[in-house]
Amino acid sequence: MKIQWYPGHMTKAKRSMVSDVKLVDLVIELLDARAPRSTENPDIRKLTEGKKRLVLLNKSDLADDRATKLWIDKFRAEHCEVVALDSRRRDGIGLVKQAAARLSEEKWERDRRRGVLQKRAVRAMICGIPNVGKSTFINSLVGKASAKTGDKPGVTKGNQWLSVSSEFVLLDTPGVLWPKFDDETVGTHLAVIGAINDEIINREELAMCLISILLSDYPGLLAERYAITQDALSEKRSEAEESGVLGLNHEALAYLDLIAAKRGCLRRGGVPDYERAARLLIDDFRSGRLGKISLERPL
Repeated sequence: MKIQWYPGHMTKAKRSMVSDVKLVDLVIELLDARAPRSTENPDIRKLTEGKKRLVLLNKSDLADDRATKLWIDKFRAEHCEVVALDSRRRDGIGLVKQAAARLSEEKWERDRRRGVLQKRAVRAMICGIPNVGKSTFINSLVGKASAKTGDKPGVTKGNQWLSVSSEFVLLDTPGVLWPKFDDETVGTHLAVIGAINDEIINREELAMCLISILLSDYPGLLAERYAITQDALSEKRSEAEESGVLGLNHEALAYLDLIAAKRGCLRRGGVPDYERAARLLIDDFRSGRLGKISLERPL
């Protein structure tokens, strides 16, 4: 599934980051724990090269714990501080502060050698792609509604400085993607987790991509969740194959057909409403109703 989305305001945001990164000591990048590889913006990595880096695997409550552990091991092997958390809860904030302090110790020690007795506030830039949870994380970290939050990409429109403590200040930045996804899988994963504007997505096609991923990595999950029997699936498989429509994933279409029937996503005459069924499936994934699922594992 080929997807590209790079609205004009992201170009402006990227230009601001080029100048703002010079003002900070530390970069905190939020990734989606369900798809760390796809949500790691290569432009951000390049722009912040040379800065101390803290990776937060956000939405870890929605991700497969086994896959998340593999990602943590991978980042640590690269000598990178990493914390897995659910930014809606405050119980992981202490770990984030501890990791930030470890990364800041070198700066504070340098200041002490220069005769600066009082710790200077470490300036950290918060960055990440759209809808990865930066605003929710900041609100949990600061302890109040400091940043706007929303379930659509692009809520944060401009940069803003926020005080965490006398030792820690944050520069919030808008969510930024990069102009071209060289790997189609990246675009698909970003669309599935909601980092791409839903209005430009063919939901039926996206739902069938998600079904294919789930059948490969979590066999039996869809059948259990939607009470799909093997007999019903075999029947729908045959109907899909006999439809004569080339280029379709007939297995995924059979599942989408049955999900539509099981959840009452039907048009007049009992015809499946694939748009509604696709929306339902994608919402079930994003909300965690399908369970803890990861789209990616380290290579």
